Amino acid sequence: MPVYRAMPLLLLVSIGMGAAASAEELSIEKPADIRADEPMLGKFDLSLARQSLDRSAWHWQKTFKCVSCHTTAAYMMSRPSIHGDTAAFQDIRAQLEEMVEEKWEKKLPAPVYVVATAASLAINDQRSTGKLDPTTKKALDRMWEVQRSDGGFDWLNCGWAPMELDDHYGVTFAAIAVGTAPDGYAKNENATKGLEGMKKYLADHPAPTTHHRAMLLWASHSVDGILTNEKQKEILAELMALQRPDGGWSLSGMLIDWPEFSRKDDLKPLVDVSDAYGTGMVICIAVKAGVPVTDERIQKGVSWLKSHQRESGRWFTPSPTKDSKHFITNTGTAWAVMALDACGETAKSQ
Repeated sequence: MPVYRAMPLLLLVSIGMGAAASAEELSIEKPADIRADEPMLGKFDLSLARQSLDRSAWHWQKTFKCVSCHTTAAYMMSRPSIHGDTAAFQDIRAQLEEMVEEKWEKKLPAPVYVVATAASLAINDQRSTGKLDPTTKKALDRMWEVQRSDGGFDWLNCGWAPMELDDHYGVTFAAIAVGTAPDGYAKNENATKGLEGMKKYLADHPAPTTHHRAMLLWASHSVDGILTNEKQKEILAELMALQRPDGGWSLSGMLIDWPEFSRKDDLKPLVDVSDAYGTGMVICIAVKAGVPVTDERIQKGVSWLKSHQRESGRWFTPSPTKDSKHFITNTGTAWAVMALDACGETAKSQ
């Protein structure tokens, strides 16, 4: 049952049974431009983080009507880390479900949008209700219609690291979605066959960057058989070794083995800057891989995150590519919140 059927009547009317509501109706202020020089808050404020995530994701979806990995998908993954639904979250969820239930029935979009939407809903289900929503199941089922014979999916390959770099990212993201989907979805016949195809693709196509190996490690803790235990340990050690003296990790540092870095001098200075994407992602994956929250390295990373939130509630992350607007900051903010939640910090702030 689509989530908007369970919404309060006022909100149900305001979104027109799944149609996007206006900013005035939901009173959602547009987020300020992302700036590298925005002042630090100096402490962790969960309420401001929620406000930042809600504003950024809602206005992105309203403006572009696109399930972007760097904003919408990251938001759907991270929102359960902050207890309490908001009108913004309910409306975004309703929009995604409307796409699956209505628009996809008329015409299935490009594979990248099918995978991103299905993954957004599946991970959100797992981290919120723990139950597989029927619309989420329908979205996951549609993934098998767009999976290639080699097990991969046609992805956006426009050189915008780390998410729109190659097909490899799309395969790991899809595997994570299927592996984390509640109610044993991965065990049904279509999912089992689809996962076998993805495993073959990943075995035939080595991860091109440390970032992609981190995605593999995450996927391997969601789906059995993607990596051996030894390879899991090897990637985890590789990630932990990238921790910088200030306690953080750098997204650009996880992309240093991407060939583009050898051809673009303007990217190299970013390697030595800790950011929320790298820090949050490594902490989340390390904890999932069994590193104790009390580990000194994890605690140093937590301290970095708590001291680097900006006054708007977001965590600035510099784009490693030509995106001058640094939209990857929205993903960095999502990873920061998920990492702090994984380490028990959000519970202290509820």
